[in-house]
Amino acid sequence: SGLIILAMAKGAHRSFVMSTGVRGWAFILIFALLNTSIHYACFYIGLSHSAGSRAAILNSLSVFTLVILACVAYPSTDRLNASKVVGCGLGFVGILALNIGGADSGGFTWLGDGMIIGNALCSAAAGLMTRKMNRHIDVFVGTGYSLLVGGILLAIPGLAIGGTVPMVTAWGIVILLLLIAISTVAFGLYNKLLSCNPVGKVAIFNSLIPVIGAVSSCICLGEPFYWKYAFAAILAAAGIYTINQAKK
Repeated sequence: SGLIILAMAKGAHRSFVMSTGVRGWAFILIFALLNTSIHYACFYIGLSHSAGSRAAILNSLSVFTLVILACVAYPSTDRLNASKVVGCGLGFVGILALNIGGADSGGFTWLGDGMIIGNALCSAAAGLMTRKMNRHIDVFVGTGYSLLVGGILLAIPGLAIGGTVPMVTAWGIVILLLLIAISTVAFGLYNKLLSCNPVGKVAIFNSLIPVIGAVSSCICLGEPFYWKYAFAAILAAAGIYTINQAKK
């Protein structure tokens, strides 16, 4: 994904100049760790120990965390108000609702839910950093570098502990290409939007992810649909609506 974005940036004659030198490269390294390496490590470890529908809703934690942190980091463009507090409260209650019912209906696990929450926090931190990326380098170029560096840093420990691809199939290649395309388009557009808009205004639309993710996991993967998924999704959507209605 990183190489594709960099190639597209080169074709579009984007500037590859790092205006802040070593400090800028340090920024890219930290951003790569949060936005790619640690982010994906936590996500896939968590996803392998948790139902996809649970993971999708738990991942919405990043939305509400980012909205609150943006108010602290960028008070001039993201002001904290009652609507945002209520909206975030509804979202957190929705996440807590996932843990109702014990192990048979999907109780909390550190390797599953804990890792997904870690992934969400990394995503929120990276979202805040994106706002400052254009101070160092073009956003598209910086996104490409971060995905490339983050991917390498993720692959090194994976290979070191004996990670292999036991079987290569045509369908597997298609899925890999789709994942690359998703990362390329999603990160490129999302980071550009974050860099030139109030963080909270953009981040709240990520609430679509848990709703679509939970429903599609149950439909496509045949996972059981628990009533608490619907309850959590409704609360998350209500939180997003409340935040979106906040007065400027």
